[in-house]
Amino acid sequence: MRGIKGLIYETSLLDPEEGIRFRGLTIPECRQMLPKAAGGEEPLPEGLFWLLLTGEVPTVEQVKSVSEDWAQRARDNPLPVHLTQILSGQLPKTLHPMSQLAAAVTILQERSLFAKTYSHGQMSKENMWQSAFEDVSNLIAVLPQIASLIYRTRYAKEAITPPREVNDWAGLFACQLGFDDKKFRELLRLYLSIHTDHEGGNVSAHAVKLVGSALSDPYLSFAAGVNGLAGPLHGLANQEVLQWIFKLRDTLGSDPSEQQIADYIWGTLKQGQVVPGYGHAVLRKTDPRYICQREFALKHLPNDELFRLTSKLYEVVPRILLEHGKTKNPWPNVDAHSGVLLQHYGLVQQDFYTVLFAVSRAIGALSGLIWDRALGFPLERPKSYTTAAIKKMFSASTAMENTAATGRAI
Repeated sequence: MRGIKGLIYETSLLDPEEGIRFRGLTIPECRQMLPKAAGGEEPLPEGLFWLLLTGEVPTVEQVKSVSEDWAQRARDNPLPVHLTQILSGQLPKTLHPMSQLAAAVTILQERSLFAKTYSHGQMSKENMWQSAFEDVSNLIAVLPQIASLIYRTRYAKEAITPPREVNDWAGLFACQLGFDDKKFRELLRLYLSIHTDHEGGNVSAHAVKLVGSALSDPYLSFAAGVNGLAGPLHGLANQEVLQWIFKLRDTLGSDPSEQQIADYIWGTLKQGQVVPGYGHAVLRKTDPRYICQREFALKHLPNDELFRLTSKLYEVVPRILLEHGKTKNPWPNVDAHSGVLLQHYGLVQQDFYTVLFAVSRAIGALSGLIWDRALGFPLERPKSYTTAAIKKMFSASTAMENTAATGRAI
């Protein structure tokens, strides 16, 4: 179904040349125009939420109001005891963090105002978006609590007391994860902003949209999106990129020459394998999300071993893929860089990376879901065919063409 135009999605649009546009704004424009934390450099995800919902660039006070609203919702509705007990000790240690996240969001569905209002017969099409907005806001508010509890339980970490100046959603999330580093807070603000949305056809966003079209509430809809995001062809890709870089480093060393890298890449391609992190289904230039992460690294960790290796790959891989000739887009995408940054600041547990992606994607996909309910979009129900029906269809078409050709010959 790649490229089939079949969805209306208000909050973002992917341009093959410029990358994602959030309500018409490019990532560089968002980084420049959206409010930042006091003394900070990167946009706050709360600003992206305001922009995606309203189409307007928020003021500092408006972003502050979202931060305060989410913080208050989290305080008023802490995670229920039964959920914390499940996440803290009743799940097997081998259960993937994304499975834990999906389970936790599904368990929280009992809180859904949307589901309660609908079941009581008090919901009209005109007010569906209001209940959806309340559910979305309540869910986004506690997602950092869920994700950080999964992280701390699985990896035996401790939360830290937030510094007085930290009162934004991403900054508090960093502290809940157990990281006391100003630069890591800035990285998390950037990461959670640039991963929010990528138009409506990607697996996670479309899963949320599809399940929501059945009037499943935002909790159930987002749980579906989490499960889609967990796939290796979607959100799990950044983990695979990092593993591939580690394998390359183990083979060539930490400071290989460009020729050594080129030989390694050619060997990968000749074995019929792809170079992870390069290429995109839509983009035809370097992913702007990659570029802004590269700019962050150049400023804050220019001598990091993995970053220097990533930079060499950026110089070598596109040239080889162009010469190879079988790749429409030889440029790096967002997954080619994000794991390297997280590694630098000590978040080395690769199977948790997609959870961070999911926390971010909630802002975009759930903003889109609110708009779906506001616009009254119907149930999605595309037509499907069996293989036998397709064969019959083409057999009939071939027979007609043969008859027409015979008539022309006569």
